[in-house]
Amino acid sequence: MSTTDNPAGAEASVDMKLEVITIPVADVDRATEFYRRLGWRQDVTPPVVVQFTPPGSACSVQFGADRTTAAPGSAQRTFLVVSDIQAAHDRLNAAGVATDGVFHLGADGPVEGPDPERNSYRSFESFSDPDGNTWLLQEITTRLPGRVDAADTSYASAGDLANAMRRAALAHGEHEKRIGAEDPDWPTWYAGYMVAEQAGTELPT
Repeated sequence: MSTTDNPAGAEASVDMKLEVITIPVADVDRATEFYRRLGWRQDVTPPVVVQFTPPGSACSVQFGADRTTAAPGSAQRTFLVVSDIQAAHDRLNAAGVATDGVFHLGADGPVEGPDPERNSYRSFESFSDPDGNTWLLQEITTRLPGRVDAADTSYASAGDLANAMRRAALAHGEHEKRIGAEDPDWPTWYAGYMVAEQAGTELPT
């Protein structure tokens, strides 16, 4: 029996939400200042634990003295998903955080700048904290099919929702050009587009 099979009598599913990851740092105060500068929320925690939550994230980051035996800087390429890679780049620059610049995946490897068509999963940027732990930004607006249940459409922040509405507005403008008229039921069209985009299903035209 495979590990995905459900043993007889077992519950169909048990929620296991990834809520916290630990990163190894050498200087807790220095790391605290860095993640504050990023604009991540500093959460209330017990003593000797420092916890930050990136904007819109359901998962937080912890560090502190004796939190892990891993070498400082050994957390590599932890993904941060964004809906607008250029806006994320500008935010990092404003915070004085050095990055390697936005790049996308071309046929022969990385190419400078975002994906020309802004396809999901193809635009990236990375940065490091003072200890050398690396973070990789990835732009995703449309999930691969099956990754998101259309019945559970949600947005992690007002910014993500606003960006989704802007993309829907641009697509709706093309829709009205095709039909040669104004669409009086644009809210329904927007809703259908936004749900389909997030679920990775066929977009309305």
